[in-house]
Amino acid sequence: MSQARLMQGNEACAEGAMAAGVNFFGGYPITPSTEIAEIMAKELPALGGTFIQMEDEIAGIAVVLGAALGGRKALTATSGPGFSLKQELIGYGCIAEIPLVIANVQRMGPATGQPTSPAQGDVMQARWGTHGDHPMIALSPWTVREAFDVAVMAVNYAERFRTPVIILLDEVVGHMREKVVLPKAEDIEIYPRRKPNCTKEEGYKPYTPMADLVPNPADFGTGHRIHVTGLVHDETGFPTGSSKITENTIKRLHEKISRVQDEITHYDEFFMEDAEYAVLAYGGTARTAYAAVKIARQQGIKVGMVRLMTIWPFADKVVKEVAQKVKKILVPEMNYGQLVLEVERAAAGQATVISLPKYNTEIFTPKEICTAIEELTAEVVK
Repeated sequence: MSQARLMQGNEACAEGAMAAGVNFFGGYPITPSTEIAEIMAKELPALGGTFIQMEDEIAGIAVVLGAALGGRKALTATSGPGFSLKQELIGYGCIAEIPLVIANVQRMGPATGQPTSPAQGDVMQARWGTHGDHPMIALSPWTVREAFDVAVMAVNYAERFRTPVIILLDEVVGHMREKVVLPKAEDIEIYPRRKPNCTKEEGYKPYTPMADLVPNPADFGTGHRIHVTGLVHDETGFPTGSSKITENTIKRLHEKISRVQDEITHYDEFFMEDAEYAVLAYGGTARTAYAAVKIARQQGIKVGMVRLMTIWPFADKVVKEVAQKVKKILVPEMNYGQLVLEVERAAAGQATVISLPKYNTEIFTPKEICTAIEELTAEVVK
């Protein structure tokens, strides 16, 4: 595994998930994520795992939820329309605290849109697609190697916090091929499935939160009785209409993630030491933005770049600190302008935030972002 290989982003995502212990895949093939399912179909059975192609996207995530409850580390993969269909059961995973990973390789939409064209239009769907009030973790890689690392991280976060975790790829990274060197298996940190820490006689209840606010419900078939529901439930797992328990449950779901927000906010900074302007980007767009920032630096423009890997929870603290240092922040995205709204909120007026959207099935060119950077230095921004 430590030898150099030419890999595709989708391939790296699949291999990262397996390296992290995923031994169950359920899903329905959809471009541009199909290679993830294809690789899982070929390799999981050889590793003793299970691949099942379901009849549709909803069944694809339903079977993953069931497998996770039975003790499997489970993954599904999809793209825009399929991601929409999975949303209700993503919410089920949140309230029932079922660990699973959803790889969403974004494509141009809405609806069936442009099936194999690059886009970053599911950023807000990743956060707010399912109904109700819940936190969400979404990670977006910008290289093939990072697609592997993010898959490992997503599986570990799902297990650690017992929650759905989204890998927010885009078609650029999903279908790109790069030379990568993957870590040795023994160097990969794997978070184990949480287990009950006491017996029924000692007071075991499946949804009693531990010190980190995460419960340790037993896997099905391990001798413990457990009731799982999408309704608000008490520590036994059975539904309750109690307003107090409802309030405490929703608060706990949020706080089990918010209390570790700084720890799970991953990002890079480039040329930010003396930057007067900043470009904030993520996913495939960040690759072009990096090239554009280097060109602008050669032209003498004091511009830096912030690249977000963690999309949700949003990097409020990072953006706030950047906004205090620079005059303007440029946000290129392959959509009509989504994450820029969060950047504006976090910047809180301390820097001017400028959207650079693109949504015509083509990726950004360095020249386009360079031109926008040059305009940052103008007194009046177009």
